[in-house]
Amino acid sequence: MALKTDAVGKEWPGSTYQVGREKIKEYANALGIDNPVHHDVEAARAAGFRDVVAPPMFAVVYSSPAVAPAILDPEVELNFAAMVHGGQAFEWDEPACSGDEITTSTKCLSIEEKDGKGFYVFETNSVNQDGGQVARGTWTLIVRGV
Repeated sequence: MALKTDAVGKEWPGSTYQVGREKIKEYANALGIDNPVHHDVEAARAAGFRDVVAPPMFAVVYSSPAVAPAILDPEVELNFAAMVHGGQAFEWDEPACSGDEITTSTKCLSIEEKDGKGFYVFETNSVNQDGGQVARGTWTLIVRGV
């Protein structure tokens, strides 16, 4: 059975995430990151940031809620029960800081079959409240047995 590719190029409305100091600290603590710019406002500002700055992979926290509507969209026809995480890559621009309001939109880049598996590739684009580019993500999901 051939994969349905009608959703390639489709974009989903953005979801917005309010970045908070405590969430940044919790994330840094969970990963054992003790750099003071992730914990202390004065240290972050002394380093040139607007406020406490999020570690780069915090991008998953503010961008993943925007991916959910895409992978659950009936038009995509992704079998969630047979899905595995294939890969994830980010490119960062403006750092995410406490107080930022980041809006992330999602687009389906491709849907392809390879070796009996479906490869679904989505792109996220995250911008802050000033329109500054924060991060771009590429999310690859693999569905077994297509």
